[in-house]
Amino acid sequence: MSDNAPTIFSRIIAREIPATIVYEDEQALAFKDIHPAAPFHVLVIPKRPLASIEAMSPEDAALFGHLVWVCKKVANDAGHSAYRVVANAGAEVGQTVFHHHFHVLAGRSFKWPPG
Repeated sequence: MSDNAPTIFSRIIAREIPATIVYEDEQALAFKDIHPAAPFHVLVIPKRPLASIEAMSPEDAALFGHLVWVCKKVANDAGHSAYRVVANAGAEVGQTVFHHHFHVLAGRSFKWPPG
């Protein structure tokens, strides 16, 4: 799939689709998941479309570091110091939207291994 194909997330970034945004800066957007898997479930996405971690290049390392920092920030801002961050890379492991996103989940116990 092309990194330039419009996705629901690119439409959220463009404000064509509403979302409950909890954080935004020049590089990232974080918003509540509409099908939460935990009491706190936020998606953190880059504003620049990348299909998944597999699509990242060495030049994207700083962006991905920033996205991880945003994961921490949104969890902490919501009062969570314990949380899980998940990313899927490929349909075989559950990725359904091909615009990279981190799931930030908190507010309940989680099992290991996941899945």
